[in-house]
Amino acid sequence: MQDVVLALLAKEPAHGYELRARLQHALGPLGDDLNAGQVYVTLRRLEKAGLVTVRLVGQTDRPDRKVYELTPTGQERVTRWLADVDRAPRPAPTDLYLKLVAAASSGLADPVDIVDAQRRELLRRLADVQRAALAQPAGSGPALLLEGAVLRLQADLRWLDACAAHWADRPRG
Repeated sequence: MQDVVLALLAKEPAHGYELRARLQHALGPLGDDLNAGQVYVTLRRLEKAGLVTVRLVGQTDRPDRKVYELTPTGQERVTRWLADVDRAPRPAPTDLYLKLVAAASSGLADPVDIVDAQRRELLRRLADVQRAALAQPAGSGPALLLEGAVLRLQADLRWLDACAAHWADRPRG
């Protein structure tokens, strides 16, 4: 979140409400859950770290507004972040795999039942994301983001099929 906020401030100084609105617009329906407090907590942390400065702008009918601006250090950090290659955008689903191994070895649960429960949850999420994607204008940023979510969920479902096949042929306990 910090790097994204810094990148949004690279264009021009902004206040917290404005930054939250930009994030929500960029994320489309995935931004609906964005907590306003998260943006303000992030801004305070960036200020403490010396990555942004704050100036108060007076308003006639409201309290003064805090406007945030990148420092040179903040600019350097966001430049590095944008140039960095994300080597592991999503780690392997190790937790679920270890849960399946534990279920199989302990005999306390059937790994295939666990896979089936996980599959139902992923199918529910996939349907939600697909509905949200259909509601977005074609070619929009949020539509592209949702397409990525759909593809990841589909890949996870294929992996669950492989897990089910793997444990279906194994003896329990």
